Amino acid sequence: MMILAPFLVAVILGSIVLLITWGLIKMNYPLPLRNIPGILTTIAAIILFYIGFVTNRGFEGVAYGLLAFFLIFLQ
Repeated sequence: MMILAPFLVAVILGSIVLLITWGLIKMNYPLPLRNIPGILTTIAAIILFYIGFVTNRGFEGVAYGLLAFFLIFLQ
């Protein structure tokens, strides 16, 4: 459960980001605007990793770190 919950949250959030990006592609927006959802997700993952590593140590910090890891690599 410790790995499954962050993984499932990252899959759901990653799917939402991909749907938003797909919608922006379908509407023929320029490339920098299409990259904004992915960039914001990467920034959020870095912030979550920082919170998990510095602020919340222990098991809760590991959950934040795993969520950040899965967000980065499932994108």
